[in-house]
Parts: sequence; structure tokens; C-alpha cells
Amino acid sequence: MNVRRSIAVTHSMALTTPALLQGIDLHYETENRLVWNEQERQNEERELVYEISWIPELSTWRRFLRSQRSK
Repeated sequence: MNVRRSIAVTHSMALTTPALLQGIDLHYETENRLVWNEQERQNEERELVYEISWIPELSTWRRFLRSQRSK
């Protein structure tokens, strides 16, 4: 699978008042991994960018893929 995504404006960027930003722990992590490209029938190195944030209501971290690109 050869999927390319770009980073878009997120809800975290839309929060502008200090009261809303209190308690939000948001950061990004980048990982380089080998993934299978079914179309090319081979492994390829990808840079994966994950958004990590704390959800106080659930007392848990959430992590989801924001973008990826071939290296």
C-alpha cells in the first residue's frame, strides 16, 4: 500500500484560549520503519509521524498516525 498523507490543521491548533490549553499534553513522535508495499511487492522505509496526547477524561494516552512518507 502506497499511501501519502499530509499534516493538516487539527483541533489542537484551533484551541486558542489559555483556559482550553491548560492540561493538554500534545506532542509528536517520528519513527522510521520498514513497511510492505503491496503494489511494488517489496519492503520500503517510511517515516511515520504520530500525534500523542493525553485524554484526561479517560486517564489515558491516545496515539494516532498523522502522516507518513517514503524515505
